Amino acid sequence: MNQRFILLSRFKIRLFIPVIAVMILTACKSGESGKKKTETTPTDPPVTQVFSLKKGRLSSSLQIPGELIAYQQVDLYAKVNSFVKKLYVDVGSEVKEGQLLATMEAPELGSQLAGAESAIKSREAIYLASKANYDRLVETSKTPGTISPNDLEQAAARKNSDYAQFEAAQSAHKEIIETQNYLQIRAPFNGVITARNVNPGAYVGPSGKGSELPLFNLQEQKKLRLVLSVPEAYTGYLSNKNEVSFSVRSLQGREFKAMIKRLSGSIDNRLRSQRVEMDVLNEDKKLLPGMVAEVNLPLPSNDSTFIVPKTAVVNSTESVFVIRAVNNKAEWVPVKMGREANGFIEIYGKLNAGDQLLISSTDEIKNGTPLLNIKTVTPGY
Repeated sequence: MNQRFILLSRFKIRLFIPVIAVMILTACKSGESGKKKTETTPTDPPVTQVFSLKKGRLSSSLQIPGELIAYQQVDLYAKVNSFVKKLYVDVGSEVKEGQLLATMEAPELGSQLAGAESAIKSREAIYLASKANYDRLVETSKTPGTISPNDLEQAAARKNSDYAQFEAAQSAHKEIIETQNYLQIRAPFNGVITARNVNPGAYVGPSGKGSELPLFNLQEQKKLRLVLSVPEAYTGYLSNKNEVSFSVRSLQGREFKAMIKRLSGSIDNRLRSQRVEMDVLNEDKKLLPGMVAEVNLPLPSNDSTFIVPKTAVVNSTESVFVIRAVNNKAEWVPVKMGREANGFIEIYGKLNAGDQLLISSTDEIKNGTPLLNIKTVTPGY
């Protein structure tokens, strides 16, 4: 039995030795992994990217609605009280300058003209008689003692008075002739009749019934005006040499060009904007007065300014600033912002060309913070 017990004990010892070995190996590996976890690998400080400040010209554009209006437009009224006799044009008629549009009739003008002609003849006869009398007295006065100087002066005054009345009669006759010419309505310029508000037989005149609406509305459509109201903030970038492009909804896919011709030179008190006008050639008359245009207005810089990426400007509750790297330290520089375009912005402040500015600024980088591992980059201007 003792021998059996010895054999069993040896068997257990043989099984226990491998288990102990496994436990020792596991403990060693755990110790090594623990050491690895406690060890830290040294890392490089974060890179601070800066760029060299320089001036440039930032070209941007403004999308703004505009209105197309007729280059010339007029409402035609009757000058005298009369009746419409005949109309020669209608809505849509294309007319030339001086073309007859309508004729009116006013019978009383014929009577006035006849009276004026009679007055001319009467005054002419009186003038001729007084002139003949004066001429005779002048010839007689050449003989000393025949005609007193007073009689001669009175005859000259009567002659001059009669001549003045004769001229007045001629002027009254001419006035009636001119008034009769107003019975013919003619086009003051080339254009298109866009409205007609009367019919033959209608009573028209400068006052009373019939004068509420014009006889015709005439517009020049082969040349139009494109009118914009540019906000005050952008008026400094405008000039008469700027070319704009625009489109209208009714003609999708077509782009039109125009050149700035006129600037009002004042700011509208209600809209706080400046009126800008462009001339648009419209020979095919596809564009119509009253259309709304979507205008792309370029705003080129007149002078070079400092241009930086938008990420370089911090717009915080405290102030607007950029961060300048000076002696490896951060320095806040207050600035004012200008226009923005394509991820860049104009800035104005106490800066100099060549200053090193952080390309990615934030208010978490306080004034005087050390800057490590500075690297100069070039932004894509």
